[in-house]
Amino acid sequence: MPRTAGPSLVAALAALALTLPEALEAQASPWAWENATEVSFVSTGGNASSSTLGLKSSLTGIGDPHGFKLELGGIRAESERTIRTATGDQNSFTINETTISELTAESYLARARYDRALGAGFVFTGSGWERNTFAGIQNRFSFVGGFGRTWFEGESGRFKTDLGATYTIQKDVDPVPGADDAFGGLRVTVEAVRQVSASAELASTLIADENLEERGDFRADWVSSLSVAISEGLALKTSVQILFDSEPAAIGVPLVDGTGAPTGIDVRTPGEKVDSVLTLALVIKL
Repeated sequence: MPRTAGPSLVAALAALALTLPEALEAQASPWAWENATEVSFVSTGGNASSSTLGLKSSLTGIGDPHGFKLELGGIRAESERTIRTATGDQNSFTINETTISELTAESYLARARYDRALGAGFVFTGSGWERNTFAGIQNRFSFVGGFGRTWFEGESGRFKTDLGATYTIQKDVDPVPGADDAFGGLRVTVEAVRQVSASAELASTLIADENLEERGDFRADWVSSLSVAISEGLALKTSVQILFDSEPAAIGVPLVDGTGAPTGIDVRTPGEKVDSVLTLALVIKL
């Protein structure tokens, strides 16, 4: 698939989010829609400066017995470093400054999922796209379908699990020649939500993926969050995300000689198996 397929998928999912509510309003069962947008931004300045922007939007629709969810999100972090040199002598000199800007983190995602309830159980299907070039992933497309069960749902919380068959297509930034970039797998999801007070909600979701074609390739995505409402449409949310990949994508590293001079050759080395993201965000609900 071409690299432009990722942004095209995001645009297609966004268009689906805008047109689907109108199309479904014509059905007999009324649909209830809710949008939650999380915004986080951190900026520092002075001798060294950096900025981090995080954005995630989730559109959820429920029209018994149907359910639909669309998620779009991204994180981008940049840092600036000022290099100072002086010309002249110790008593009379001129300061020269050069600012170097560097992208230090960047990841994006788009996911869509449809559920249909069958008593206490449900069937579902979904698709998604991810990009995390710093982890060596240029484009990862995933498709899933399966069944699950809602074990408990009420005012105090919710607990549900599901099992699905997956098909993944992964394009790495620095691909291994001749490597298979498409594979089937198995996915298990565990979701738990607990209303700890009238204004606070604790949520945790664990997604575990197993590559059935290469059994040593296992991935997990765990997100735990605490949301505290500050008004009817605003909330503060603190979340921790842990990403694990037993066989991370390879990353190209410049090769230098014994003096530290670049040779113009890149070597391949596996990335880190664990990534973590800590976020404090303002949630806007519509």
